[in-house]
Amino acid sequence: MTEKTNRPKNFSEFKQIVNAEDYFQFFELPYDQQFVNVNRLHILKQFSLLMKEIDKVFPDLSDEERLSKYREALEEAYQVFLTSSPLETKLFKVFQEKPKNVVLLQDIGIS
Repeated sequence: MTEKTNRPKNFSEFKQIVNAEDYFQFFELPYDQQFVNVNRLHILKQFSLLMKEIDKVFPDLSDEERLSKYREALEEAYQVFLTSSPLETKLFKVFQEKPKNVVLLQDIGIS
């Protein structure tokens, strides 16, 4: 859990963050360390995709508004993996590719 500081958030400070825990601390969001340890890459990947969407849809936001939307995006990315598995979300290419030279049972037409 993080302690609320109520100090203004600085966008240049945000851009320096690289660790999942630091994002949660920056936005003063509670998180389960063990859950983040297991789902770190998936949370960060989902967060990254959501930030790109925010930047695309809202190009004229002030830094304060952008950080507010990013905070919501991090919350959403965290919540996604509380309710679904990384395999279900298929964020990474390895989960999207069909194995080569493998015939899956579902692909065999049984009459």
